[in-house]
Amino acid sequence: MRQMTERSLREAFAGESQAHMRYLIFAEQAEKEGLHDVARLFRAIAFAEQVHATNHFKALMDLKKTSENLQTAWGGENFEIEEMYPAYNAIATLQDEKEAERSIHFALSAEKIHRELYANTKEMIDKGEEVKFDKIYICPVCGYTVIGEAPEQCPICGAPKSAFKEF
Repeated sequence: MRQMTERSLREAFAGESQAHMRYLIFAEQAEKEGLHDVARLFRAIAFAEQVHATNHFKALMDLKKTSENLQTAWGGENFEIEEMYPAYNAIATLQDEKEAERSIHFALSAEKIHRELYANTKEMIDKGEEVKFDKIYICPVCGYTVIGEAPEQCPICGAPKSAFKEF
């Protein structure tokens, strides 16, 4: 693929991905305000943005076999842990932005778990072992992730077990 086309598709993928997430967040807010049809509109168009992002991603030929995708995911988590979030946290701390520091702390703590889960899962896939997860729980406040049962209280942010989302 030519360089300009690739750059354009990568920028389009980033933009569509951000729009997808932004609209899902907007939908949550609309639900809180009792605007259910507006929330549904945001979710529907968020899905369309996901379709666009997926098409761009596939055109870039970035979709590989699962083992390679797990390695890519591990690399992304590792970058966030080792470089991105420490740098962002330093800026937030320097500028005394407490909400940003909190958000970064939550993300960094959860990303460490994600990196380990990806590494362990890739190892199992590469050995030809069957991968089975009984339950996966995510804390909706900080992103803490656990395989098995959710804790009574999130060890990162203190959210109660009842708040966890099961996957």
